[in-house]
Amino acid sequence: MPSLSINEIREILPHRYPMLMVDSVIDYADDWLLATKAVTVNEPVFQGHFPNHPIFPGVLILESMVQASAIMASLGLGAKADDSRLYLFAGVDKVRFKRPVLPGSLIQIETRTLRKIKRLWKTAATAKVEDQLVCSAELLFTFQEL
Repeated sequence: MPSLSINEIREILPHRYPMLMVDSVIDYADDWLLATKAVTVNEPVFQGHFPNHPIFPGVLILESMVQASAIMASLGLGAKADDSRLYLFAGVDKVRFKRPVLPGSLIQIETRTLRKIKRLWKTAATAKVEDQLVCSAELLFTFQEL
């Protein structure tokens, strides 16, 4: 069961605090990955979303799903953050939000490749908290050589 620590993730993704949205990779294969994002009350977004009733924004749940998908693609390509390659979010389809994510939650993100055509990936991803679905989506992303 392969896994990745936060330091190994930082070698793959160029994102840094506060935009690094994947804390660990629990397991992965060629076209599948399971990752986590711990949502703490110390997230900067909770200062404004919403101060008296904090809810983790859906767009950041989607970002964590895209980052998990980019890690999966990077592992397949053997790419690292310093390889002068930038992953870009290209689209999102079939998004469904099922329940809010609150501080103290551990989001489990599962992503799998649906299709890869040249430099474009289409993945199906889900985000769950305590085995309850919070979000599902089909994601498109690509990369650009710098």
